[in-house]
Amino acid sequence: MNYMLITNLPDIARYVVKHGVSRVFVDLEFTGKLARQGHLNTVISRHTLSDVDTIRQAAPDSDLLVRINPLDGNTQEEIEQVLMRGADIIMLPMFADAAAVRQVSQWIDGRARLIPLLETVGATRALAEIVEIAGVSELHIGLNDLHLELGCTFMFEPLASGLIDELAAIVRRQGLPFGIGGIARVGEGQLPAEVILGEHVRLGSSSVILSRTFHRMAQSLDELKSNMDFEHEIGKLNQAIAQFEASPALVDENRLRLRRIVDDIVSQKQIAAAAAGSAS
Repeated sequence: MNYMLITNLPDIARYVVKHGVSRVFVDLEFTGKLARQGHLNTVISRHTLSDVDTIRQAAPDSDLLVRINPLDGNTQEEIEQVLMRGADIIMLPMFADAAAVRQVSQWIDGRARLIPLLETVGATRALAEIVEIAGVSELHIGLNDLHLELGCTFMFEPLASGLIDELAAIVRRQGLPFGIGGIARVGEGQLPAEVILGEHVRLGSSSVILSRTFHRMAQSLDELKSNMDFEHEIGKLNQAIAQFEASPALVDENRLRLRRIVDDIVSQKQIAAAAAGSAS
């Protein structure tokens, strides 16, 4: 499994790539994100182009992934800037059709790998066309914005409903690797991380973004180390994956467990929303 960690702190980047992280993730995406997710308890990064330089120097031997802003009049120049600073992988967010991916791939022109971040309804409908675009090296399915656009109550509803199964099948048929959303530490999360990992194994996912529970918003390496044993936490993820890979029956049981948990969470959220509505 490729673990990706979002950070612009060089000491943390240098440390995590020695302890299980294969991709350090600089997140330049800001356009429209506050409007979409500002009401949620999500992390909105404030990374800059200079952070790409900083992380490249801190972790020269690891894959450097840079998420750019959604396609607009500045995208071609933004691509040139991140390539000049050493990006190995460029992630394109919030596109709604194959044309956007094709344009970005042409601008990259083979100088870096391209991962389209599938997180809109339009993108899901265009997936069969997107996977055939030259230059697309991998896909990542983003559950946060996707579940909002679908009108879901809970972020992991698309995973429970079977939608992600359909998308994963399209990508697998093309022979491309793919990842799904993010993951908390084992034993944490409203939907336990180990349950989500079982779905990664079942669907054939090969990458995941480590959530804030893996850094607790630490502003230094010392703070990160005081919060957790990072290497041990990565080890627990790997152990959970190994258990699922060794037991198809466990994977099947886990699928049913995930559906039950998601159904319960959605029901609780709907009851809470109804109560809040009647109170107002």
